[in-house]
Amino acid sequence: MQKRNMEMNIRLILFPLFICLLLVLIQKTVNSQLDKPSLRCGCICVDTGKGQCEKTCGIEYSSLDQVFFCPIPHPTEWPLLLQVPAQQFRAVRTGDRCKKTGSCPVTMLITGNNQTFGQSVAGNMFSRPLNVNSSDILQSLADNALGSGTTSRYTNFIDAAFLSNAPIDLLQPQCSSDSQFSVAIQLGSATLQKDVRCTQGLQLWRNSSAEINDEIYKGYRNGNSGRKINEILAAYDFANSNENLFNVTIWYNSTYKNDTGDQPPALIRVPRSINLASNAYLQFLLGPSAKMLFEFVKEMPKPETNLRLDFSSLLGPLFFTWVIVQLFPVVLISLVYEKEHKLRVMMKMHGLGDGPYWMISYAYFLAISSVYMLCFVVFGSAIGLNFFRLNDYSIHFVFYFLYINLQICLAFLVADWFSSVKTATVVGYMMVFGTGLLGGFLFQFFLQDSSFPKAGIIAMELFPGFSLYRGLYEFSQYAFTGNFMGSDGMRWKDLNDSNNGMREVLVIIAIEWLVVLCVAYYADQVVSSGKSPLFFLRKQQKNLSSSFRKPSPRRLGSKLFVQMEKFDVDQEREKVEQLLLVSSTSHSIICNNLKKIYPGTDGNPEKCAVRELSLALPEGECFGMLGPNGAGKTSFINMMIGLIKPSSGTAYVQGLDIRTDMDKIYTSMGVCPQHDLLWDTLTGREHLFFYGRLKNLNGAALTHAVEESLKSVNLFHGGVADKQSRKYSGGMKRRLSVAISLIGDPKVVYMDEPSTGLDPASRNMLWDVVKRAKQNRAIILTTHSMEEAEHLCDRLGIFVDGSLQCVGNPKELKARYGGSYVFTMTTSPTHEEEVENLVNQLSPNATKVYQISGTQKFELPKDEIRIADVFEAVENAKSRFTVQAWGLADTTLEDVFIKVARGAQADTTLS
Repeated sequence: MQKRNMEMNIRLILFPLFICLLLVLIQKTVNSQLDKPSLRCGCICVDTGKGQCEKTCGIEYSSLDQVFFCPIPHPTEWPLLLQVPAQQFRAVRTGDRCKKTGSCPVTMLITGNNQTFGQSVAGNMFSRPLNVNSSDILQSLADNALGSGTTSRYTNFIDAAFLSNAPIDLLQPQCSSDSQFSVAIQLGSATLQKDVRCTQGLQLWRNSSAEINDEIYKGYRNGNSGRKINEILAAYDFANSNENLFNVTIWYNSTYKNDTGDQPPALIRVPRSINLASNAYLQFLLGPSAKMLFEFVKEMPKPETNLRLDFSSLLGPLFFTWVIVQLFPVVLISLVYEKEHKLRVMMKMHGLGDGPYWMISYAYFLAISSVYMLCFVVFGSAIGLNFFRLNDYSIHFVFYFLYINLQICLAFLVADWFSSVKTATVVGYMMVFGTGLLGGFLFQFFLQDSSFPKAGIIAMELFPGFSLYRGLYEFSQYAFTGNFMGSDGMRWKDLNDSNNGMREVLVIIAIEWLVVLCVAYYADQVVSSGKSPLFFLRKQQKNLSSSFRKPSPRRLGSKLFVQMEKFDVDQEREKVEQLLLVSSTSHSIICNNLKKIYPGTDGNPEKCAVRELSLALPEGECFGMLGPNGAGKTSFINMMIGLIKPSSGTAYVQGLDIRTDMDKIYTSMGVCPQHDLLWDTLTGREHLFFYGRLKNLNGAALTHAVEESLKSVNLFHGGVADKQSRKYSGGMKRRLSVAISLIGDPKVVYMDEPSTGLDPASRNMLWDVVKRAKQNRAIILTTHSMEEAEHLCDRLGIFVDGSLQCVGNPKELKARYGGSYVFTMTTSPTHEEEVENLVNQLSPNATKVYQISGTQKFELPKDEIRIADVFEAVENAKSRFTVQAWGLADTTLEDVFIKVARGAQADTTLS
């Protein structure tokens, strides 16, 4: 079957290649955009004097956009800055008029145990006069309290404040009207023209740190900026500081840290706040000339860099989650398909136990998944994706192996709750896309949020899709960093890193694999196999004779039986009761008070499909069950083959109880169901080989049995045996189902309307097969064909409204219920009365059973007439009127069936 699904399997395995190629295509497209000159360090061509051009690159030849990519062996020193609130966010004591004119001061809050001391020290912070030296602009500026409202970067190669259009703030106690000027700063070949403006620094005393705390947090967040609308520059608590002790606590605005997880945190502007307080204290003690030098900050040197984004690492968690989780609906659909088409039930009926089924299916899905993942890694590595190349392949192997095992177990578990392939397909692929999208647009944000509790992350990773996403996310982070830094990706030693979640993911997946495997097998036994939820507590029977139980007192004698029954049915019940008292018997099937009641739904009353049926079948007998539609025949068969459980009573097959020992019964049972249960892509020969192996046939014996079975049902010649079953006609499928039920010499066979849809020639051939097969086995056959029942069955039982109305061979039933001749005559409608008078003269107790358009049918008791008298009366009638047709026939099995069915239905109506 998998050979014929090769095209689908190839498409499945090529899907990872398609995704990897798509990522490479995106990578190349982005790289082509990143290779533009504006995104590389600036270069010029310097004439060497020999007619040659030497390419020289550096900051001095670069624009501001190109500077970021240039080598910086000696980073520039930048003055320390304060984080000054923007005009619209500054805390003000009066109205907002200053925000419109841009003249609002920045507020600094002061507190401490000694107000005089605190205010004196704070007063030294902004007191230094501005003295700009044109020969060294940065040095002149660095010696003052400067600030900026721009957001800082996570590097200080070039401070963001000097690249923005916003002016630098010079904090002073008071500002004059002409307190704004411009300075030129040389950066390589570029000149930065920066405006410097005076900004008033307003220092306000508060009585305690609690007041400061309330004031800081009393504002509300602005929806556009995400900042508070009453921001302050800083707050200082000098606590118990004095001339001999310096103890200060500093508040600062941490929202400028920009630590969202998607990029490194920004370098917050706190050092200058600390330096201002330190210098102010020194000046308080030693005078205005004292200061603690901390004027510049600078970065570490850096080499030339190229802007490269590893998209396989950035998009890998999302795309590769889809690639891997795609296996889930593939496995799920396969399992549900076998369930929906009852193929697993069919295999189980022919002896395939739950254990072998699980082992074979699990091994097959594991093999397919392993090949799929191997191709995935090989494809990705071959086309150069750093996601695979930089990380240790052994970690890849362990991670993928554990997850595909967990995914297969999940598919087995989920398959127990679906009976439709269409529904399973929709839900399966919703899980595929839902897992990827939720991982990429929800779970990843929690991973990147350092404030989110680790316990919450672990709780979410209990969902297998998120644990998969977390593992892929860790691979991508290490690959991205390794590509950016020119180092290796993830190694086993990295699993000890507290920030690496791969170890916890591997542990979670391994534990869930074992747990889900056990739960899935248990659910399969309870949901699919119909066992009791506590089936594992049931004690196994020690011997077959203990299966037989004594009948209930209600059935020991017919005197205790209130309801009147037919003699033959009562005799069959007594026979069953006697058989149950002996330890061994030659009877293959014994049904004891078997009953099935379907509960009522939607306000309808409960339905009794089978009413306390007792029946015994010896080996070598074919028992036919006749009855109208809805009589309960199929419910009886379904109970016998284990599809449904009896409501009460039981049956024994080869001495085994159908309630507890169906797994053992299946090894000696054959079934031809009412509807053909076949694999569309398997041939007739392959079906028989498969089911023959389930019946322990192998080698030459198996081949011989398959050939004989094909010949017996006329599927051997003309290449029919090697055609796929989906190309068979309805009759050919029916014959194949009969052959499957008989292969392997089962001791008990159930055939539910086996000849449905067959032409007369095929039907006769099938009858010959069944007649030969019943010689050494018991067969229960249901049919609506009276001819088939009379031709094949040794005994018949007529089933009406769930009850067995009569039992016996065809001749006995016709003799018992057919003690009359059927006389039929067709004349013109004007002579119908004369025909009726003629019949009454022949038999006063004749009964008319049919009349339409001149055709009348009568039942004549056999003990009242002679056949010769009928012929003589008809000859006389022909002389008086025209007789178009007439006939005299003995009672048929069909007449018996109709008579018994009508009588039973009438009794049911009266009761």
